[in-house]
Amino acid sequence: MKKTKIIIDCDPGHDDAIAILVAGHQPAIDLLALTTVAGNQTLNKTTVNALHVCEHLGLNIPVYAGMSLPLVREQVVAANVHGESGLDGPVFGPLHTKIQPQHAVNYIIETLLASDGDITLVPIGPLTNIATAMRMEPRILPKIHQIVLMGGAYGTGNFTPSAEFNIFADPEAASIVFRSGVKLTMMGLDVTNQTICIPDIIERMESIGNKAGSLFADIMRFTLNSQKMAFGLEAGPVHDVTCIAYLIAPELFTTQEMNVVVDINRGPCYGRTVCDTINCLKQPANCTVGTGIDLPRFWDLVAEAVARYN
Repeated sequence: MKKTKIIIDCDPGHDDAIAILVAGHQPAIDLLALTTVAGNQTLNKTTVNALHVCEHLGLNIPVYAGMSLPLVREQVVAANVHGESGLDGPVFGPLHTKIQPQHAVNYIIETLLASDGDITLVPIGPLTNIATAMRMEPRILPKIHQIVLMGGAYGTGNFTPSAEFNIFADPEAASIVFRSGVKLTMMGLDVTNQTICIPDIIERMESIGNKAGSLFADIMRFTLNSQKMAFGLEAGPVHDVTCIAYLIAPELFTTQEMNVVVDINRGPCYGRTVCDTINCLKQPANCTVGTGIDLPRFWDLVAEAVARYN
């Protein structure tokens, strides 16, 4: 079986950590690297969190730090959801793994240019690194096999009534990516909010009895409270994991082709992904948008991934 080569661009983040866990020992995926960006917390914190997750799980995956600020807007973080560290809940030991010296944007550019056009980018945080790479070196555009991202919504947002956090954190970057012409798949809140991780699911993963199951439980128990306090949800969704699951088993998802534009006007809809669900404007579709998920099979996939760890 030919593996799908991916780079995960992330801002760990509880659901980011679970996405890394699911991808880490996945037979269908060749995880080339993690690139980090400011988002759920500041860059230094998200990068440390990525290193901790890899070290804790024994994943020998290089980590590259990227952009520390959005392209235009003032910085926002999601401390109300992810805590002061960006990954509150689990307790990690002393960190020994080192960050790579190369800047994440340079790594993305050089890796894509040297590729056969077979690398998928998986941004599960703000799109600052990806947009910066596109602007710095437009020659990478035809080299990107596809982008599967977590962000946006065709319904309501979660950081403002209109905007989902990843897009709101850098709308200008998102606008660049959505206008790039690269093949895009968007896993937005409409589908990701279906993946709430209730206590039964946490206990299922923990009962596998390995370090991955314990980490999953520590991470997701924290979100039981934070998501209820922040959004009134029954439990914490594992938003970012949908991108990895889609690459492994796209048949678990229902999708719709749409034209999607990011609102970069500084009004109440700043950061909204304006999705033409009924083709009102008769514009060509530029994005495949997730609309539904086979939840039992999704959790089976996650459980299988957890069980692959020693």
